[in-house]
Amino acid sequence: MSETDTVIPVPDVEPGTAGPPCAYARLRAEQPVVKAQLPNGETGWLITRYADARAAFADPRLERPLMSAWPPREGEDAPPPCLPTFLEMTGEHHERVRRTVLPLFGRRRLEFMGPRIRTMAEELIDAMVAGAEDGTADLVAAYVDPLPLRVLCETVGLPHEDRDIYLPHTLALLGASGLTMEEVLTALYALQDYASELISRKEQEVSSGGSGEDYVHLLLAESRRPGSELTRDDVVSFVVTMLMAGYKTNIQHTGNALLTLLTHPEQLRRLRDEPAGIGAAVEELLRYVPLMNAINILVAKEDFTLHGQRIRAGDAVVPVPASANRDPEAFADADRLDLTRSPNAHIAFGHGPHACTGGHLTRLQLATAIQVLLERLPDIELAVPAETIAWDESTPLRAPARLPVRW
Repeated sequence: MSETDTVIPVPDVEPGTAGPPCAYARLRAEQPVVKAQLPNGETGWLITRYADARAAFADPRLERPLMSAWPPREGEDAPPPCLPTFLEMTGEHHERVRRTVLPLFGRRRLEFMGPRIRTMAEELIDAMVAGAEDGTADLVAAYVDPLPLRVLCETVGLPHEDRDIYLPHTLALLGASGLTMEEVLTALYALQDYASELISRKEQEVSSGGSGEDYVHLLLAESRRPGSELTRDDVVSFVVTMLMAGYKTNIQHTGNALLTLLTHPEQLRRLRDEPAGIGAAVEELLRYVPLMNAINILVAKEDFTLHGQRIRAGDAVVPVPASANRDPEAFADADRLDLTRSPNAHIAFGHGPHACTGGHLTRLQLATAIQVLLERLPDIELAVPAETIAWDESTPLRAPARLPVRW
């Protein structure tokens, strides 16, 4: 079998770690573009170097397929269409929606949300301390798990009491690359139906003179403005997108980020003593701790060659930020955590037109979670050896299942 014909498995994360897999170092050096078998049995070209992955996200020859239409099924009736999420929108539709939505994640909105997120974090820490008779607690259960959902509900306008309806479908889609098409479609249809029903409730509130500062209310008001570029379906897509991108990803990255800090106590102490460094620290944690080890599926619209590999129209291309962000060609001493690293042009949120719209909200949430924790519990440390911590490895977003700490 020639190198061109070689198909490798997607590298596995080492047990008990968030990744990225050590195998990516060899791939960056020897096979920067290599065909891999994805968890659902399809194949795709892994792109592991920083420059290549960054370019792939912005390459007009590559587009993100609809989850409901990839991989294509030959000889079968097409399923009923799902609305595209923001990640899947293309062309003028994507540009139109992005123009409307992007200001909602800008500085003014974050200044409004900052105090609210801080209050949520403080309440959770206070409750954790009050419930810990011996000064120890599980940081995941008390803080890491509940905070992102509360932030998501507050910002988007999701009813917290509906969580047993929308969260199971959200969690299913995080493992979409390993699901059958039927399982993906079932979860997508369910989320889409829930979002539409939620928006109907919000529309009734607005018609009755009600208002709100959450994203759904703001977007509905925009969609009703004469000449607006936003449709009701776009608001439905927004809710589905925020559920898929803003919940479990933030839980698992926050857990991994806090574990990283707790296992680098000298850097944790420096951040505690110099809180003004939180901005640089958050960027480094986003670079160092994978938001995803894979799977970012793009599909080639035409044939082209990259590093000697012929990529055909219709082939899946998989840029891997977790590998790119550890590329020594882009980052000095790339495998070392440096909370003062600058510049730090990581691609944790992708790059180009489809860079994550909610990236700044994620930054604010992570920064606040760390700041409040260090302010309230300045002497916090792991209560058990790091190597004994149990891990949740049920999705590609590996994270500690428990994080016993003392203060």
